[in-house]
Amino acid sequence: MTERRVALVTGASRGIGKAIALHLARSGFDVALAARTRVEGEEREHSSTVAASNTTALPGSLETTAGLVEAEGARALAVSLDLLDRTSLGSAVATVLERWGRIDVLVNNGRYVGPGHMDRVLDTPVDLIDRHLEANVMAPVILTKQVLPGMVERGSGVIINLASSSGTMDPPAPAGSGGWGLGYGMSKGALHRLAGILAVELGDAGILAYNLSPGFIATERIAIDMAGFGFDASAGAPADVVGAVAAWLVTAPEARERTGGWIEAQPLCRELGLLPGWG
Repeated sequence: MTERRVALVTGASRGIGKAIALHLARSGFDVALAARTRVEGEEREHSSTVAASNTTALPGSLETTAGLVEAEGARALAVSLDLLDRTSLGSAVATVLERWGRIDVLVNNGRYVGPGHMDRVLDTPVDLIDRHLEANVMAPVILTKQVLPGMVERGSGVIINLASSSGTMDPPAPAGSGGWGLGYGMSKGALHRLAGILAVELGDAGILAYNLSPGFIATERIAIDMAGFGFDASAGAPADVVGAVAAWLVTAPEARERTGGWIEAQPLCRELGLLPGWG
């Protein structure tokens, strides 16, 4: 029997990560799900500004996503992971390798959630910019370095980094009024460099790497947290758009030609008709 391929998806408790996990499960992958929220109702800080704290529970959890993955006929493995805790990164990867023996796809979707995201430069403590860089840049780099040796040994592997236009352009307005903070833009801009360098250095070893830009997506957190900052969730595309494109990137032979490149999820989903009934 052919050994099933394994994907590790960070930030898989809700939103885009949850959608990617489900689409990978439908495409024949067993999925390791990594995040902080293990069960519904856990309270964590998710305010985007230093001006106010919000620790109310957001909908979604690893337990819920795991149930949905298993309903697709795939195996699910929930692993605790905090992007600001480097020890947890190694523990998560080690758990997946111990249980399933391989990681064929890494999706670096999780990001820093907390104050500083929607604060202006003068209002943002430097340590919050550090947190953005640690969670959004260093954690993906660390996870990537941990999974690459096995991928190189097998001669195949895919790294997908969730990108953002905030790392390529100036905001349309100040943070908190329709724009975004320095930490988020800086960290996404830095993360964008990883895929191209991996493609150049390890393409001959069978490694594929992509920057996958979702565009504006109607996630649970956008709907609950971001209206006050000028973002209307009703204008966003469904997270399944990103999930469908991620699954195409790791299964379609023609996707290999795009390695190292920038993938706009919404236009590509429309072009290829990856999500029937949308677009």
